[in-house]
Amino acid sequence: MNFQRFQAKEALEINLIPLIDVLLVILIFLMITTTYSKYSELQINLPTADAQKELERPNEINITVNAGGQYTINRRPIAFRGVTGLSDEMRRAAGDLVDPVVVINADANATHQSVINIMEASRLAGYGHISFATQTRTQ
Repeated sequence: MNFQRFQAKEALEINLIPLIDVLLVILIFLMITTTYSKYSELQINLPTADAQKELERPNEINITVNAGGQYTINRRPIAFRGVTGLSDEMRRAAGDLVDPVVVINADANATHQSVINIMEASRLAGYGHISFATQTRTQ
């Protein structure tokens, strides 16, 4: 016997509540584990420091590089012909100094490559003590 013959059939429906719960949990997990990095908007301004100016030492070689890539050694301009040429100029400026300290005065807008050139030239010249000069912050 068929007792359900005259009863109206229930409409089938999909229960969306569990699906929404799972999606919210996944969304929260993704929001927590995602790192937001904006490297293109990184603003840096070099170099500044809060240290007091150190007195000039007699056994140092001051090398300056500006934003245009022009070098000076002990306030004497030199033509950059390569790292080996810069190394020879450093040896000439050092004279008879034993293990001088190389002080790099780089402009804030100078390229990193120009600073690396000075460091490589001091390595080739055999000078292992390198220092970077900075300016104090103006308030």
